[in-house]
Amino acid sequence: MSGNPVLTGWRLRGLILSVIVAAAAYLGIAIWAGAEEVWHALVQVGPFGLLLALSLSLVNYSLRFARWQLYLRALAHRIAAPASLHIYLAGFALTTTPGKAGEALRGVLLKRRDVPYPDSFAAFVSERLSDLVAVVLLSLLGLTLVTQGTSLILAGVAAVATGLLVLSQRRPLEALQRHADRPGRRLWRGLHHAATILLQARRCHAPGLLAGATALSVVAWSAEALAFWWILNAMGFEAGFAFAAFVFALAMLAGALSFLPGGLGGTEAVMIGLLLLHDMPAADAVAATTLIRLTTLWFAVLLGLIALGSHPDARGDTAPERRHDGGPA
Repeated sequence: MSGNPVLTGWRLRGLILSVIVAAAAYLGIAIWAGAEEVWHALVQVGPFGLLLALSLSLVNYSLRFARWQLYLRALAHRIAAPASLHIYLAGFALTTTPGKAGEALRGVLLKRRDVPYPDSFAAFVSERLSDLVAVVLLSLLGLTLVTQGTSLILAGVAAVATGLLVLSQRRPLEALQRHADRPGRRLWRGLHHAATILLQARRCHAPGLLAGATALSVVAWSAEALAFWWILNAMGFEAGFAFAAFVFALAMLAGALSFLPGGLGGTEAVMIGLLLLHDMPAADAVAATTLIRLTTLWFAVLLGLIALGSHPDARGDTAPERRHDGGPA
C-alpha cells in the first residue's frame, strides 16, 4: 500500500509547526499573565510534585490506550501494541482541536494497517463517549460540596444518555444507512457514513466491554484529578479529593461542551472561577490552573508531536508499513 498523501510532505510538517506555534503562544500568554505566580507555584510543588503530576498523566494515557486496544479488538483488528501505541500517541498532537476531533488522525494512520475508516472512527466516537461518561461521574462527586455548574452537568448527562440511546438502537441506524445510500448527494453520503460509524461503534458497547471501558475511563481521569488535588495542596490550598475532582472534571466538561480547540479558554475560565469561589487567591488560582494544564493537556500534545514527528509519513517514508508478524500493513 502506498503512502497516504494526506500525511506526506509539507502538509504534515506544516501541521506539526502550527501545533508548536499554538503551544508556544499558550505558554507565552500564561507566563505573561502571571510569570511570577507560576514560578512560585512551581517552587511550592517542587520537582517531586511536578514529576508526580506528569506520572499521573502517563497513567491516564496508558489506561486510555488500553481502552483503545479493547475497542480495536472488539472491531476485529489486532494491531501490535508498540505500533498501535505509536499511532495512539500521535493522535495527541491534535488534541487542541474542537472536541478533540483532530485525534481522529489515528484513523488515517491506521488505514495503512488495513483498518477501514468506519472502524477507526467508531473507536474514536466510543472513546469520546467513554471520556464523557467518566468526566460526568467525577463531576457528580462534588455536587454535595458545590452546586454551581449543575446545568452543565445535566447537559453532560443528557449527552451521555442520548449517545447511549442512539448506540443501543440498531434498527433506526440500519434504516438511516439504507435510506441514505443514494449516490451523488453529499448530504446523503454523509448520513450514510455517520450511520455506518455508529453501527460499528455499537460493537464497542457490549455490556461487558462497556463496564470495563467505563472503569478504565474513570480511573484514568481520576489520576489527573489526583494530580490537580496534589498541586492544590502543595500550594497550601487545603482541599479534599472530591472537591478537586469536581473542579477538574467540571472544567473538562465545560471545555468539551464549548467546542473550543482543546477546550482552551473555557476550561481555564471554569477552573479558575470555581477556585475563586472557594476563596483561593486569584494569582494562585491562575498558577494552579496553568500547572495542571501544562502537565496534562500540553504534556499530551508534546508526546503527540514526538510520536507524529517520528512517524514514517513525517519523515517522507512512503514505503508500505509492516506488521510485526512480517506481513504488509
